[in-house]
Order: sequence, then structure tokens, then C-alpha cells
Amino acid sequence: MSLGLSTVLTITLWITGMTNNQQRKKQHYPTIWISDVHLGYKDCKADYLLDFLNSVESDTLYLVGDIIDLWSMKRQFYWHPSHYQVLSCIQQKAVNGTRIIYIPGNHDETFRNYINQTLFGIEIHQQFIHTTKANKRFLLVHGDDFDSATRYNKLISIAGDAGYDFLLFLNRWTNRIRKLFGGNYYSLASWIKARVHKAREAIKAFEDAAIHEAKKQNVDGIICGHIHHPKIKVGDGIMYCNDGDWIESCTALVEQQDGKIELLHWSDTQSVLDSADITKLNISTDAKPKKSAA
Repeated sequence: MSLGLSTVLTITLWITGMTNNQQRKKQHYPTIWISDVHLGYKDCKADYLLDFLNSVESDTLYLVGDIIDLWSMKRQFYWHPSHYQVLSCIQQKAVNGTRIIYIPGNHDETFRNYINQTLFGIEIHQQFIHTTKANKRFLLVHGDDFDSATRYNKLISIAGDAGYDFLLFLNRWTNRIRKLFGGNYYSLASWIKARVHKAREAIKAFEDAAIHEAKKQNVDGIICGHIHHPKIKVGDGIMYCNDGDWIESCTALVEQQDGKIELLHWSDTQSVLDSADITKLNISTDAKPKKSAA
């Protein structure tokens, strides 16, 4: 029996479609954290973030501040179609049953006027306590409250700082050139910051302030953003996690079924940058902090 050309093409397309659907099977995590997306800013890597969001699903998605960059949009309005697609994707996740908790940052602080309210299915909080699958409690804050603890907070202020804008300019053009030659995305801005002594001092002061706040609230760890410096570390018995950003680092934090927290990079390539077994944390948790505070 011979098959016509149209039949062969139909079968081929059907098989291809099945393969693509299998490839698009989403990775499920109990919890995902992202922050410092800066939608409305020209250096936002919205395409990478959109690819990430379309590749994963979770029971809870935390938006840990600076999702929309109102500061930048006041200076110069910029809104790429992919920025709308990111918001639409997040909204669709809420419609589909994902619990979405939004902790506004300093660049989207207008939304702090809606603390303890729910807008379009998204809960808005000033801070939040997340309990992991390993029964460890993490304080969630954006992190701009810790600026006062750093002498060099201008170095870690994101949009509006001329020095940082220049770093991102270099980052943008470096990656355009790399792409012409078939190279993958590389964060030149992160590489430069890691070699500036005062920037390293500011980051260390920020991390110390975050750990101090976590100890004060008697939790096992803290998850924040703000400084665009993704990291997982343990200090003074507290696990410090920073989910990074989608301006230069293109990173997110995810929780596995066993409670392990991983730091993911997602751009042209995807990788696990770091992970932590939080079951090994052992600090006193006699006092229970508030779940959310205005």
C-alpha cells in the first residue's frame, strides 16, 4: 500500500508535534522565586524570563520585588511586547491555580499601597514567611530596607545610577558581538562588579544586614533580591539566598520536592549554579514571626 505525499506530510507533522510537546513538558517545582525583572527597562531580559516561565510550573510563585521598573519608565518610557507577555504569563499562572505572592520593591513601590490586598489573583505583601518542604522557615523581603546598612548603596542601586547604566551598556554590546560569533549570553556586568572592591564591600554589608534581620525574626533563612547578585550561602547559622535578577544574571531560585533550594541560570544555556541542603540547618525557632506584615 502506497501513501500519498499529503498523508506522509500529515504523519510527519503529527510526529513532530508530539516530539515538540514532549520537549515542552514543564518542570514542576513546589516553589519558585524571581525578582528584579525590571519590566519597562531596556536591559530587561524578558525573552529569557518568558522562556523560563513557559518551561516551569509551581504551586507557589514569589515575585520578590522590582518586577516593573516604574523609576525607569518615568525617565524614559520603554515597553517591549515581550514585557507584556511576561505579565500575561504570570497572570495566566494565577488563573491556572498557581499561588502568586508579590512583595514590591523600591522600583515598583507604588504597589506597596496595596499591601495585604489581592489584585488580579495576586497577593501583595510587605514581607512573607515561607515554610519549605523540609519545614524550614524563610523570611522573604525585597531587600531595599538594608540599603541603610551599606555605605555604598549607590553602587547597588539599580536603574538611575549612571555607573550601573554604563555597565549594562557594556554588557549589552558585548553580548551582541558574542551573538554574532555564535557565543552564548555572558554577564560582563557581573564579572566587572565582582572585581570592584567597593562593590564587593557593599554586597557583603548587604548580606550581613539580611542575615541579621533573619536572626532577629528567628527564622532559618532569608530570601531576597535587590542587589542583582545571586547567591546561596550560610552565615551565622542562617541560610542567605538571593535570587538575582533578569537584567544581567538571569537567575531564579527553586525549591525541590525534598526542600532543597537551587539557584538556576536561564539564558541561551541553563544550569544549576548552586544548591543547598537546608535540612542541615539547626537554629532555634522558639518564636514564630508574623506571616505577613505591612
